Amino acid sequence: MNLTVDIGNSAVKAALWDGGRLVRTVESGEWKVESYDRAIVVSTREAVSAEIEAEIRRRAGFFIKFDYTTPVPVKNLYATPATLGADRLAGAVGAHALFSNRTMLVVDFGTAITYDVVTAVGEFLGGSISPGAGIRFRALHEFTEALPLCGLPREVEFPGRDTRTAIENGVATGIVAEVERYIAAAGEKFPGAGVIFTGGDADYFAGRVKIPTFAVPELVLRGLNAILEYNANL
Repeated sequence: MNLTVDIGNSAVKAALWDGGRLVRTVESGEWKVESYDRAIVVSTREAVSAEIEAEIRRRAGFFIKFDYTTPVPVKNLYATPATLGADRLAGAVGAHALFSNRTMLVVDFGTAITYDVVTAVGEFLGGSISPGAGIRFRALHEFTEALPLCGLPREVEFPGRDTRTAIENGVATGIVAEVERYIAAAGEKFPGAGVIFTGGDADYFAGRVKIPTFAVPELVLRGLNAILEYNANL
């Protein structure tokens, strides 16, 4: 059994795997009572990860703290691998594990929205980073004295006839337009490329982007599992 743990900016996500098969996702802290043989942890928050890492190290026979020095089953062509978010690379590995014969654009809707390309021959090319929905709403609220703090709307009502609706429209519609442009750009450069959405807001935008996409909530965890399997067999 494999345990994969993704410590992000906003949440801790984990899953148990039997080889390449997802057994179930794991709630925060449940790895303390679960049984597993191998484990991998990736973190963007070092202060949080130290305690979790120590607990998992004690329980796993084989353990990886994933960073840019960890061998991965794709070729990393990023010019500055030490600055590459490990979760971005793990998501690309997960996409390639699912669609090994197709170039994929991975769109991860987290604290930041990342757009990354992994080719059909298993080359990670890099991508783009932009502010996520939460950051955009907080920026409007914190840097403009009179604007309220808002969130993603259930429905976009344009034109917005009050300030809250106008803000919600602007952020939601702006992200949709941004995503569709990146998908178009990927299709132009890599004909036939597929698109995977993942991250906390993936389902929200999957229902609003007018281009076929795959929604894979556990993509980073799947990539971590592929990396764990790869290293265990080296």
